[in-house]
Amino acid sequence: MHARTTARALTAAVTVALTLAGGQAHAAPAGAADQSLAARVVTYDAGASAEFKAAVDRGAAIWNESVDGVELRPVAAGQRANIRILADNGWPRALTTSLGNGTVYIGRQAVDQGYNTIRISSHELGHILGLPDRKPGPCTSLMSGSSAGVACTNPYPNAAEKAEVEGNFGAAAAGPARTAHRVLTVD
Repeated sequence: MHARTTARALTAAVTVALTLAGGQAHAAPAGAADQSLAARVVTYDAGASAEFKAAVDRGAAIWNESVDGVELRPVAAGQRANIRILADNGWPRALTTSLGNGTVYIGRQAVDQGYNTIRISSHELGHILGLPDRKPGPCTSLMSGSSAGVACTNPYPNAAEKAEVEGNFGAAAAGPARTAHRVLTVD
C-alpha cells in the first residue's frame, strides 16, 4: 500500500514538473499505475479457527499493514481459500503447498503454555508468505517464533522479514509460476 501511494505521488509530481518545464506530459490510462503495483490477493478461511478467529484476522491485518506485494483477505462465501486456518490441540504449524497457499494450525498447546495468539497467527501466516523459522532469535524477529519466549508478544515482522515477503511476491508477480512444494513448519 505504501508503494502504490508513493508511485501515484511520484507520477503526479513528474507530470507537474514536465508541464512547468514546458515539456509535454501524457496521462497514463486510469488505473494503469494501480495495476502494475497491485498486491497479489491471497484469501484465507478462518471458519475452523474456533476461539482464535480474532487473532487470525489481526495477524492478517498486521501483514496487510506491513507489506505492499500481497494482501490477505477473508475468503468470500462459496469460494475456495488459498489458506485454511484450523484450531487444534497440537503445536502451531504451517503446511505450505506453494507461495501463498497452505494450511495453518493454531495449536492450543502453545496457547496453553502462554504464547500470544496474535503472534502465533502472524508467525504462521509468515510461513505461508514464504518465510522460514529463524531460531533462535530475538523478540524483534517475528519468525523467531517460540524461541523468543512466552513473554514475547511482538506480532510484527521486522524490516528484513517485510523485505523478504515483498521480494517473494514481487518475484512471483513478475516471474514464472512457482512449482508447488510441501513444507511442514512446526514452531
